[in-house]
Amino acid sequence: MTTTDPFAALDATAQADLVRTGQVSPLELVDAAIARIEALNPTVNAVIHERFERARAEAAADLPEGPFRGVPFVLKDLAAYSAGDPHHGGAEFLKREGWTASADDHLVARLRRAGVVFVGRTNTPEFGTTITTEPTAHGASRNPWNLEHSTGGSSGGSAAAVATRMVPAAHASDGGGSIRIPASECALVGLKPTRARVPLGPEIGDSWGAATVHGVVTRTVRDTAALLDVLSGPMPGDPYPAPPLPGPLAAEVGRDPGRLRIGVLDHPLLPGVVADPDSAAAARHGAELLARLGHEVSDDHPAAMGESAFSATFSTVVAASVALDLAVWGELLGREIGPDDIEERNWMFAEIGRAISAPDYLRAIHWQQAWTRRMAQWWRHAPGDDGFDILVTPVLNGPPPRLGWMTDPIEGLQRVTDLMQYTAQFNVTGQPAISLPLWWTESGLPVGVQFVAPFGREDLLVRLASELEAASPWADRLPAVHA
Repeated sequence: MTTTDPFAALDATAQADLVRTGQVSPLELVDAAIARIEALNPTVNAVIHERFERARAEAAADLPEGPFRGVPFVLKDLAAYSAGDPHHGGAEFLKREGWTASADDHLVARLRRAGVVFVGRTNTPEFGTTITTEPTAHGASRNPWNLEHSTGGSSGGSAAAVATRMVPAAHASDGGGSIRIPASECALVGLKPTRARVPLGPEIGDSWGAATVHGVVTRTVRDTAALLDVLSGPMPGDPYPAPPLPGPLAAEVGRDPGRLRIGVLDHPLLPGVVADPDSAAAARHGAELLARLGHEVSDDHPAAMGESAFSATFSTVVAASVALDLAVWGELLGREIGPDDIEERNWMFAEIGRAISAPDYLRAIHWQQAWTRRMAQWWRHAPGDDGFDILVTPVLNGPPPRLGWMTDPIEGLQRVTDLMQYTAQFNVTGQPAISLPLWWTESGLPVGVQFVAPFGREDLLVRLASELEAASPWADRLPAVHA
């Protein structure tokens, strides 16, 4: 299914340029995006809260003179609270309650100041605790490359909205891979920023043991860079800052990254997990591109990535966080959240989380902190040292799975673990990592390649990503369902 309008093929930067030069009005862009959503969303189920009339009113009013004035945009329906709009977090009980946000989060306020117009909120798995977007509350989002397959999660609705070209860019967030995985499965650019690069406030300072971070999914590197410029920077009261960048990320697009020392890991390190051939081929293809571009490429990776205790400590933190989420929502709603309110997977997480003692939780956090130091030893931290600049891996250990393959709370959890071999590590270390659409399976499903930089070095990732975008363009490859 396709629909056509003059703006669908344009990225956010190009659409903003049309408004800035007076060639179109914000309302024209918003009306066109709404028409695309109305035409395509019934097929992929990406946008779950329409915001059409408010968007039209905002577009017709005096929008801020920001860098993305008039550009239509969607927010993931997990955190990213927008005043007066519904927020369900993928949960059936919040949908029944009709819960509505009373104020904007910091990142939403920054996006408004940049001039974007929110046309809706997008589908997400309940509490973002899995890597497929199939919540009971709103049903499955479908991959526009093949409707029988997952969009990934937890930013799966946002990824489907951008991949179909309903909107040029969308909010996403990442606690264990939730920007990079949907980007991989929907053939988009997905950069997980450095820890604390984008503030999570005002309600919280960090979550999931400081693993989560906000960002975007886009179709172009320049959009990702410019939107992260909008979102980045500390707010008063943040518990810690990210290292300052040398300048705007948008200025890094097209800049020569220099000759980098690059390590490649193309297979899972945990015992008993078999390497998927398409994922391995994708990582190898990325490595070959880099070698042809003149970089020093070798098979190498941080030895600490093979430490099996990582999975247990990460699960401990997630389970404790889900237990806290239920307690907080219960306080807000004035009643206890029970097993009939949420999906079986999350009730299981909450039960495990409630059984974790405070010393055991802190032991997991301390293990992760020590492990992060072991991981950091592999990367180059100063000119002339013998570390590596970039690690290349698959994003997932497999292409987009079929819908339903990961939904069982027991068997599905093991399948998630087998797939998720390369992403959550860098949420724990806090390093920036990007998924780029560089590989497709023989059946036409996208498989992303991940590039990981040292802590605080989004600038290096943007330079390298734009170099790869020029060497192996992906913009002309479109899914079966698109505008």
